[in-house]
Amino acid sequence: METLAGGTGDEPKLRQIVFIALIAIIFTVAYLEIYGLLNHLIWFEEGVLKPPRWAIPVGVLAFSLLVGLCRRYLRAPTVIHGGFTESLKGGGEKPDYRTFPGALLSSLFSLLSGASVGPEGTITVLIGYISSYTRDKLKIRSTTAALGFDVAALASAFNGIIGNILFTGIFATEFQVGGSRNALKFLTWNLLAGTIGYLVYLLLGLPSFARSIPFEPISELNLAYILYAVVLGILGVLLAVLMGLSMQAAGTVMERAFGDAVITQTLAAGVIIACIGYFIPEVLFSGEGQIHGILADPARFGVGMLLFMAILKILLLALSFKSGYLGGPIFPVIFSSTLVGLALHLLFPGIPVSIFVLCIEVAAITLALGAPLTAILLVVVVGTADQNMIVLLVISAVTAMLLGAAAKERRGT
Repeated sequence: METLAGGTGDEPKLRQIVFIALIAIIFTVAYLEIYGLLNHLIWFEEGVLKPPRWAIPVGVLAFSLLVGLCRRYLRAPTVIHGGFTESLKGGGEKPDYRTFPGALLSSLFSLLSGASVGPEGTITVLIGYISSYTRDKLKIRSTTAALGFDVAALASAFNGIIGNILFTGIFATEFQVGGSRNALKFLTWNLLAGTIGYLVYLLLGLPSFARSIPFEPISELNLAYILYAVVLGILGVLLAVLMGLSMQAAGTVMERAFGDAVITQTLAAGVIIACIGYFIPEVLFSGEGQIHGILADPARFGVGMLLFMAILKILLLALSFKSGYLGGPIFPVIFSSTLVGLALHLLFPGIPVSIFVLCIEVAAITLALGAPLTAILLVVVVGTADQNMIVLLVISAVTAMLLGAAAKERRGT
């Protein structure tokens, strides 16, 4: 008889869920600390790029070459043939453990290369290796339980770095286990592992992404704000559509131009990233560091430049994914959405900037990932949305989902 605690047949017991939760959060902390140390030594000092302008292309090309070498000789995985959602899914097919060194090195080199990818995708890939290996050692052979076990490992990793104890519970329900007959049992494992990861991260005093882009609360709700949320939801949809089209175009171009020449492919993308980064360094990397300088004084850039950088970031995200860099899409999407919102606020300063930024963010992430609850919770946590703002976020997310559903229905007819 199956229970919430598991342990039937070849399924994991609760103590094994606790075990993988501890392994996942310890690895995640170590990985992010190493990445942060390297990033500080090579690139950033208090959020500002340290190297002289001429050194930026040198660093970008050097790390891009290393990514290509990892792909060619260490068989590092990529998400070239997937999309945004695939980069955030753990579990699934059993990885080849012999490729773990390539995955580990490629993930670090990708994040250090200046490519437009975020750390969440690299953590997903690496935790997938660790979880699968641990399952084998624990002799957990049930194929149905494997997904719940792997997502529990991800919960421990992500709840800490996101800074919310429920984040991966929502994430798993929408992405991973929502359609499974074991969904309740898997969610129990997820919440247990996620709590462990969150508490470990909190007790270590490590910085999370919660409240990393805080906005002032809005004092009231009115009809105008609700209409703004709908319009901004439409703009977020257009941004997500641009992301999808860019991914398709980049994939087609890179495939036709380079085929299986993986090192040349990655180096060619590195040349493009390096040239753009030389002139506009703000669009390098995931954007989580550069966004604070832009938020501090968006008028310094102006409406046109903010919109240009937002579009450029989307194009670089697509190029990075389809050229073999390893990472995730969330922070580049937040970066682009934020810049569009700041540009609109410069045009309409009477409207709170939080409405512009957060409503576009939630709509773009909702449609790009197909996960409205995850998008809402993520934006609430990162942007410190208050109750009034949450209402507008829900309206914007619903707008995105309705437009997405209508587009799918139209394509199906």
